[in-house]
Amino acid sequence: MSEAVPIPPDVRVLALPSAHRFAPGDDLLGPLLAALDDAGLTLDDGDIICVASKVVALSEGALLEDPRTGAPSDTDDAEGTDGTDGESDRDRAAVRALARARATEIVTEAPWVTITRTHHGFVAANGGIDRSNVPGTSWLDLPTDPDASADALRRELAATTGRDVGVLVTDTFGRPWRLGQTDVALGASGLAVLRDERGTTDLDGRPLAVTVAAVADAVAAAADLVRSKASGTPFVLVRGLLPLTVAGGAPGGSGADLVRPLAEDLFRRGAAEATIEGLSARRTVRHFDTHRPVPIELLAEAVAAATTAPAPHHTRPWRFVRLTAEARGPLLDAMAQAWRADLRADGLPEATIDARLARSDVLHRTAPVLLAAFVDLAGAHDYPDPRRAQAERDLFVLSGGAAIEALLVALAARGLGGAWTSSTVFCADVVRDVLDLPPAWEALGTIAVGWPDGPVPARPTPSADGHLEQR
Repeated sequence: MSEAVPIPPDVRVLALPSAHRFAPGDDLLGPLLAALDDAGLTLDDGDIICVASKVVALSEGALLEDPRTGAPSDTDDAEGTDGTDGESDRDRAAVRALARARATEIVTEAPWVTITRTHHGFVAANGGIDRSNVPGTSWLDLPTDPDASADALRRELAATTGRDVGVLVTDTFGRPWRLGQTDVALGASGLAVLRDERGTTDLDGRPLAVTVAAVADAVAAAADLVRSKASGTPFVLVRGLLPLTVAGGAPGGSGADLVRPLAEDLFRRGAAEATIEGLSARRTVRHFDTHRPVPIELLAEAVAAATTAPAPHHTRPWRFVRLTAEARGPLLDAMAQAWRADLRADGLPEATIDARLARSDVLHRTAPVLLAAFVDLAGAHDYPDPRRAQAERDLFVLSGGAAIEALLVALAARGLGGAWTSSTVFCADVVRDVLDLPPAWEALGTIAVGWPDGPVPARPTPSADGHLEQR
């Protein structure tokens, strides 16, 4: 993270148009120097050159073949809502296929766009791939290493002009929650990319704790003010920001410094993907931080989520009992006595029974919160025959299972761990007697809840193999 640098009093942003149409193998230096000469400008130490990523990618040959074999271009003049200009519906499908194939992660999708995370860590519409201002029928990817591209051009400029300048490779990105696109810095060399104001104070003397300005993105956005896609302006000179550059004493940064680490990204998923990922993120957690309490508000949120489960006959049959310290001990004691009797009847040795009860006690007696789950059968329909009566009961139990899953997913979404066990199901009468519950409440087990005492391992990628059949 860079240290705070002075804010310059005066900044000039100068367009450097070029008639050169870039192609694979072209160098950037010649056209840039020609554009400077045509504008009657020479470089000074501390100047910043903003280079459109498109010409960088073209010169480096980052062309992609159309995935539709033999498909015509079929372009029109409409602007796509996905940030890809001038493309037909078939072209949009093609660019989305390219983006998916090259993505490290699909962030979210809609019928008109696929938002992906690229190998650089950038989150962009269709992975930043497009074909505006790209000759022929190919598509253009982002530069492979924008920081290396910026550094190479900076070194060439220093060797040719003797000037120490900063270089930004810029591209147009959309922004969450805001309409319109703006340029951002993909690659940087020779200048600070962040201005860290943490530890300083505002006008009223209040300490700043979170302010880190993305100055490289601000410079890139300023450069975009003097060019458009049709202006033929691949280069922009920004002058007056010497304190931000290495020439002015600032520490150098890179475009990679602007990419938020995934562990800190609270918005890494779109709504649909976050919902699906939330299901997979739920893991059974049996070891908790026993010194960290679970707020009752989070439990209430999870129970509220549980009530979104489907249920027969428009009933709302789910019941969750938070066991107090006074109730938990007597209940577990009574359950242990019933379980011991069952295991003795199975002919198990006392040592084996003791070991099983001890393992159960580690979870149920030490978990910060223990919920007893039930489904209320009072709303079930009465049937005179055992077959339909059993089916009716099973429907209510299934609804209870759906509610428990929703509760566990909601707990995991808040960082809490949970473990559903069948304990109460095997001694339902004992549970009803100890807790003084209505006879219609059917026991569905207990749920131990708490903050995990360590990292929860990621679930292997789920698969439908062996679970989805057709007849």
